[in-house]
Amino acid sequence: MNAHEIDYVIHGNEMQYVEIELDPGESVVAEAGSMMMMEGSISMETIFGDGSGGSGGKGLMGKLMGAGKRLLTGESLFMTVFTNNGYGKEHVSFASPYPGKIVPMDLYKYGGKIICQKDSFLCAAKGVSIGVELQRKLGAGFFGGEGFIMQKLEGDGLGFVHACGTIVERDLRPGEVLRVDTGCFVAMTPDVDYDIEFVKGIKSAVFGGEGLFFVTLRGPGKVWLQSLPFSRLAERVMSGSFNRKEEGSVLGGLGNLLDGK
Repeated sequence: MNAHEIDYVIHGNEMQYVEIELDPGESVVAEAGSMMMMEGSISMETIFGDGSGGSGGKGLMGKLMGAGKRLLTGESLFMTVFTNNGYGKEHVSFASPYPGKIVPMDLYKYGGKIICQKDSFLCAAKGVSIGVELQRKLGAGFFGGEGFIMQKLEGDGLGFVHACGTIVERDLRPGEVLRVDTGCFVAMTPDVDYDIEFVKGIKSAVFGGEGLFFVTLRGPGKVWLQSLPFSRLAERVMSGSFNRKEEGSVLGGLGNLLDGK
């Protein structure tokens, strides 16, 4: 394996954190600001890109290209590498930024690549590459909720992503289709066909409360979904109301006007 072989334990239920066990010389790379705690022999180094060595070049230019890709996904220019410099096993922990679940993904089991929504990456074994995945279909890019740019994790080690609410894992058979709210998509294996479908019927589109578009996922492959998109939770908190049911429809907008919002 090219990536470091790390062990882990996920603690908690709704506000989770992942504890990574590092052997001497092993490292884990994480988003800046996600570290919760670490033991005494672990050192911390801030780097450009992801430190995988697969940034499209060598030296300064390769690091700048890796950092530039991260800017496209809305992430920081920098990542942090945590390395065990001691003589025994040491531990470092990373916390999810909002209520939900941390999902471990063994990239070796999924053909070396996972495509996920931007901002979902938490940490990974050093050697895993964190890059961008551009949507080739215009419909998926404009209306998919994630735009043209998604994150991709590549390599043969462990990566960890976080999502809001309850996580659902589905194995799609060849030709099986799953229609999903645009905000509920979390991740998929690269063999899944990802597209956007317009809601049929003017009444359903205007008054259905589910928005105008679905994500269409076609098998074979594996997909991960979340029950509560963080954008939906934030919208409800900001509006101060959790009772309006027609959230995605014209009817919901009229109701907000009557409420004086």
